[in-house]
Amino acid sequence: MDHERLAQFEAALDLPLQTGVPLAPLTSFRIGGPARWFVAANTAEELAHAVLAAREAGLDYFLLGQGANILMGDRGFPGLVIHNRARGISLSGTRLTAESGAAMYPDVIDTAVSAGLSGLEHFVGIPSSVGGAVWQNLHFLSPAPARERTMFLAECLVGAALLTEENERREVDNAYFRFGYDYSILHDRRDVVLSARFELQPTHAGDLRRVMQENLAWRAERHPPLESEPSAGSIFRKIEGIGAGRLIDEAGLKGLCHGGAQISERHANIIINRDGASAADVCALIMHAQQVVKARTGYWLEPEISFIGDFDKVSRIRAAGRE
Repeated sequence: MDHERLAQFEAALDLPLQTGVPLAPLTSFRIGGPARWFVAANTAEELAHAVLAAREAGLDYFLLGQGANILMGDRGFPGLVIHNRARGISLSGTRLTAESGAAMYPDVIDTAVSAGLSGLEHFVGIPSSVGGAVWQNLHFLSPAPARERTMFLAECLVGAALLTEENERREVDNAYFRFGYDYSILHDRRDVVLSARFELQPTHAGDLRRVMQENLAWRAERHPPLESEPSAGSIFRKIEGIGAGRLIDEAGLKGLCHGGAQISERHANIIINRDGASAADVCALIMHAQQVVKARTGYWLEPEISFIGDFDKVSRIRAAGRE
């Protein structure tokens, strides 16, 4: 972007603009280079303002929430990173409203459970902002026998406040998002969620905390701990009736390392940052798993995570595998 447009953007932004901010600490993978430009939005209004200013200046931007489910490139992001820190939460009866930068856990879930409101406790332990949860229709296979089924965020979301891709402020209902498995309309439109509204059910807080503990214990048995083994969660999309992790496991790839990255020994569909991994290390394991599983079974593993930054090589190999 030329100096004139950058000056126009800074004047319109009216928020502190930083350069060269490291992004790795802001992602669950703890991987990635710096942002060329960086701004923090602390409220929904600041978020809308920053996005509008970036759009009007023609500036390439990336909206960063909790930094989960992404792999940031080793050279970082060459445009503007808007860090969504809009975390306001309010309750009115059984209705909970949360700004899109709020962490689903602990912030939103603990607020709901402390008020004796059920519907969000199933998602405990999953790193996601409210905006990210809406974007992917956050889901979790609840383990307790009495309710052993996949729970979806769409079941309790009643609406949201958006900044649309047409730069309009709009209130929408659940139907607008066209929710599916790992899908919402946000995959196909550049709408920005400013806040979301959830309709919850009164339940004894003790019962909700028991569900949370059950789900946390279930996750702890099957998923590497983010604190000591940073990851982006599941790397590859679900293959109905088979499971990407199962194919990787049966190919004997659990525990395989490249540089500082490793295919988790606990969950074959998760790659961990074992020791100062680079994005290139992770990509090498992704490509190797794709090629081995393709040769062995004929199935092509499609990445579920988003690649932020320069990943042209990965894109080419992904396309080649589908041919």
